[in-house]
Amino acid sequence: MNYIKEAFVQFFIAVHTMLSTFIPDKGLSYGLAIILVTIIIRIVLLPLTIKQTRSTLVMSEIQPEVKKLQEKYKNDPQKSQEEMMKLYKEKGASPFSGCLPMLIQWPIFIALYFVFSTMTGLQGVNFLGIDLGASNPVLAVLSGITTFVSGFFSMPTNNADPAQARQTKIMNISMGFFMIYVSWKLKAALVLYWIVNNLIQVTQTVIMKKMDKNIVKTKEAKHTKEITKTKKDSKS
Repeated sequence: MNYIKEAFVQFFIAVHTMLSTFIPDKGLSYGLAIILVTIIIRIVLLPLTIKQTRSTLVMSEIQPEVKKLQEKYKNDPQKSQEEMMKLYKEKGASPFSGCLPMLIQWPIFIALYFVFSTMTGLQGVNFLGIDLGASNPVLAVLSGITTFVSGFFSMPTNNADPAQARQTKIMNISMGFFMIYVSWKLKAALVLYWIVNNLIQVTQTVIMKKMDKNIVKTKEAKHTKEITKTKKDSKS
């Protein structure tokens, strides 16, 4: 773990050193370094993000089938669970896909906490009027809001189980308030990272969902066209 923390320290210093050669303003160079590091991390995690978003879309699409299985095996919970797991495997979905980005983000968050906690010279450095070395209540609230928004866009759009949808919504709201609480006393540098990370996550999720929906619509249109052509050929 110490090796990972030290690697993040050296990585951030390298990015900031590169930017500071072009941007002499210390506050601006630090702020942009945080944003650039966040972007680089999101690019590295992009394959996972794509997989998670597609899995979430599939989970949304198969909810009617899940509901049918739950009704069919309502008196046999074990059989119901087995059949649902078969369905998930067949469709390439995972009920835990929405948790993966958060689980991976936490070690990174902790590593960057170490970076900004041990970094000297950060106190009093201002980026857009924000002291990056001190806590900032406004950023703390934005951290909670963006966490909620990120979770909201990651939720399945078609959930056949109202109880599960309600539970997911409550967890999402709770996570938003939790991040406000956590961010309230953290250095603004780390909270800024988290906010930018959430905004990038939302953008990636929206784009990926739109792209995958277009692919599904194209496949459905092609399938409908093939069926229509087959019917016409059979009549002739």
